[in-house]
Amino acid sequence: MAGTRSTNVVIAGGGPAGMMCGYLLARAGVDVIVLEKHADFLRDFRGDTVHPSTLEVIHELGLLDDFLKVPHQEVGHLHVEIGSRTFTAGDFTHLPTHCKFIALMPQWDLLNFLAEKAKALPSFHLLMKTKATDLIEANGEVAGLRAESESGPLDIRANLVIGADGRHSTVREKSGLPLREFGVPIDVIWLKLPLKPSDPTEPVARIAAGRFFVMLYRGDYWQCALVVPKGKFEEIKREGIGAFHKRLASIAGFAADRVDAIRSFDDVSLLTVTVDRLTQWARPGLLCIGDAAHAMSPVGGVGINLAIQDAVAAANILWKPLRDGKPSLADLAKVQARREFPVRLTQAVQVLIQNNIAAPTLQRVGELNPPLVVKLLDAVPFLRRIPARAVGLGVRPEHVSRELLGAVPR
Repeated sequence: MAGTRSTNVVIAGGGPAGMMCGYLLARAGVDVIVLEKHADFLRDFRGDTVHPSTLEVIHELGLLDDFLKVPHQEVGHLHVEIGSRTFTAGDFTHLPTHCKFIALMPQWDLLNFLAEKAKALPSFHLLMKTKATDLIEANGEVAGLRAESESGPLDIRANLVIGADGRHSTVREKSGLPLREFGVPIDVIWLKLPLKPSDPTEPVARIAAGRFFVMLYRGDYWQCALVVPKGKFEEIKREGIGAFHKRLASIAGFAADRVDAIRSFDDVSLLTVTVDRLTQWARPGLLCIGDAAHAMSPVGGVGINLAIQDAVAAANILWKPLRDGKPSLADLAKVQARREFPVRLTQAVQVLIQNNIAAPTLQRVGELNPPLVVKLLDAVPFLRRIPARAVGLGVRPEHVSRELLGAVPR
């Protein structure tokens, strides 16, 4: 494989944005190479929520029946525990979609599903253990990618490079595109806790003064997120594992009796939360999408689904220009024009929640009183549809265009 290859479009990153965009373009007959730096997708991803907007895209592609055969859990309502009380804050069962729920599915299963469907397309090529390292430029334009593969250096010439390689994107770094960063007052400590047969299976969000804890059911264990003030992790480690156990037990509810499964800080990992976005997503021959274009906060768990919405928009806009040759900068700019407003609005809401709810809660002591909005959502069932629509569909949800669905490969 090492040496030189050529294609119509090369996508750096085999995450949700890269795999979905690659599949859609290949389905329309565009020759696509997707690079994934790991040997497989079997890694401990953080985001395992497949929202109704993404499930609707999968339905439009005629893949929903097969997708729902993959093991998953279905969440129709959002619940939050504040102090000793449980509130219902969201109801997905009234959404105008085929799937009126969030599907909890390990991200590696989502990626394996997309990869298997894409591999059946003759113009789709997935190169595992191949990492983008630099851009190839010619006459002031991006003309491809340099990569490091298992067999050695690889140059891939392409009419378009798509950077979908996450919040630490090599493509973004090498592109020189301008980036705007937003201050974030929180970080997240990720950990696993054992599952017991008597446990519930829906996600659990617990809020108390000085504590914020989320538990996601993973089938045979709980994937947990402990929200802490920005930079607090080093202090927590200095306090020792015993103090950490007490901190967890104070907010873990039914799982408080098993926090000693965390034997040392080697059993946890820190997600340094960042919120940023490119002010310009493209330059000639190059487009960034997903976290490479806009790193999202974990608030709402919407990052994966926004990335997939970017992929759908990019494929809808670019499949024809790509089949005809090289998309113009104006073509690429249409993707940002389509997706920037949803990203900006979502990030604004995330920053608002981080700064005005999450951070103050972590500084509180004593008893925490439930906010009025939570009480209203719990008391008036109709109002629960509003946050469910915001989380489940988001702003300006994308649909696969009829033209793309009907495209016949040349």
